[in-house]
Amino acid sequence: MAMKDPSHIHRDHVVPPPPEGETHFPLDKVTFGVSAALAVAFLLWGTLDSEGMGTATGDTLAWLEKSFGWLFILVSAMFLLFSAYLAVTRYGNIRLGPDDSEPEFSTFSWVSMMFATGMGIGLMFWGVAEPLTYLTATDPSSIPPGRGDPSTPDSARVAMEYAFFHWGFHPWSMYAVIGLAIGYFAYRKGAGNLVSGAFGPLLGRHATGGPGKAIDVIAIFATLFGSATSLGLGALQITGGLDDVFGSGRSKWLTVAVIAVLTACFVLSAVTGIEKGVQLLSNANAIAAVVLVLFLFVVGPTVFILSTFTESLGGYLTHLPTMAFRTGAFGGSEFLNAWTIFYWAWWISWTPFVGMFIARISKGRTIRQFVVYVILVPSAVSFVWFSILAGSAFDLQLSGAKDLGKVLADEGTESALFTTLREYPLASVTVVLAVFLVAIFFITGADSASIVMGMLSQHGKEEPMRWLIIFWGVAQGAVAGVLLFSGGLGALQTLVIIVAGPFMLVICAMCVSLIKALRAEPYESTLPSRVRKAVIHAQHYDSMENQTVALAALGADPEEVTGDPMPETDSEGRHISTS
Repeated sequence: MAMKDPSHIHRDHVVPPPPEGETHFPLDKVTFGVSAALAVAFLLWGTLDSEGMGTATGDTLAWLEKSFGWLFILVSAMFLLFSAYLAVTRYGNIRLGPDDSEPEFSTFSWVSMMFATGMGIGLMFWGVAEPLTYLTATDPSSIPPGRGDPSTPDSARVAMEYAFFHWGFHPWSMYAVIGLAIGYFAYRKGAGNLVSGAFGPLLGRHATGGPGKAIDVIAIFATLFGSATSLGLGALQITGGLDDVFGSGRSKWLTVAVIAVLTACFVLSAVTGIEKGVQLLSNANAIAAVVLVLFLFVVGPTVFILSTFTESLGGYLTHLPTMAFRTGAFGGSEFLNAWTIFYWAWWISWTPFVGMFIARISKGRTIRQFVVYVILVPSAVSFVWFSILAGSAFDLQLSGAKDLGKVLADEGTESALFTTLREYPLASVTVVLAVFLVAIFFITGADSASIVMGMLSQHGKEEPMRWLIIFWGVAQGAVAGVLLFSGGLGALQTLVIIVAGPFMLVICAMCVSLIKALRAEPYESTLPSRVRKAVIHAQHYDSMENQTVALAALGADPEEVTGDPMPETDSEGRHISTS
């Protein structure tokens, strides 16, 4: 493709964002007010009529899965293919920010923060329980396609493949596409760190009007109730860990007390900002998680874990196309509705929060870096995590050393991890470390959620007002505590997943808007950084030379053309030396 005329080269290709300062980022009263009102309304519904809410949301979700499950399957696969397309084409060289911008955080901190926010608490809760459920379940809705006798190694392989599938490339590609769109329009086009900011090419001025505000309200709604649900589930697991260590029991009052303590911690972390609280806790998370899995890897069935990782990864990659497009049309729909489609909807409901946060910490990265690190690196960590934790549990189950399937059925999901750790050395230490990890993982995710809801309520400001962060942080704790006590937490989780239906279409529109904007990028911006700088440098001097020739042809004096003094000559035009 021909290069543009040098006079039309724009080095940054961005629209400058509004000046920093709260006077330029007032509270968005409409977005904040409507979001708060909706939160109170659904909180009251779940508190006063939890059974009715559970019935209504359950019926709606069942209809959604039956009627549009195929669409969730198809669109989720398309998100993965779309991300790969952006990474391997020339668009991968475009930065989320000016062409010469640099990343704000180190790669380690960047990956730690995105992983802790995106999946940390979930992997603690399901790291042992999910593969073990697939292996030992007798209910058809929890038996993955291809699983046979639960006592066979082949069934264990199938169970692990589906755990990889539900926590691997697909969910992270959902986070990637929305994070890319928000980051691109926020830091390269100056549209603000908002979900609605990505709709400029499609909605025009309406992106900042009613339609845009409606999108941001849905994002706040999903973020608040999604994080509140995770807070409730995390508190249940911490209570189970405390009971395992101290025999404290599992009363609702203790769980609510845990929620109150966690809320105070993540609000304190959130008001200190991403550069301090969130980054510090995420780094601590990563180190503690490595210590736990490395210890279990060494003292556990090391060779079996390595074999489990290798065979499960190979099976996952081999069967990925089949699993990615399986809809249950010819059988197996019970499992797909209960797990796969449920997961795809759950991850989509989390995309506003996680995508916005990943966009916030990815300023200065190229699209190719973003896709590789957001999809491949966390997926690889998840694969290792499941291989070590669930692999250790599988070894106990298949060898007959411990019937973990019975433990799972009798004591609940939150007991699976602690019971597994109890079968290996230094259990009192590892159980406490696991409880610490659950708490820190959730604090990291919840303080990120508070900051994201603050940004959405204040026109996308990167550092929202403190009282706004505190408000949304306390709201998360209040929703989790009240609904856990009233029994409405499960209905709330179902409600959040229902929101994923319309929001899936929102993300599809964001993909269209993003590709439309990328195609309008100057060709120089799609070149690798070093090549782009060399091209601009060469065009700059080529332009100067052409300008010099043109001026000389018009009769300009050499000194006017080159800026150098005209040499002295004698009467015959020979140069006179001044030395």
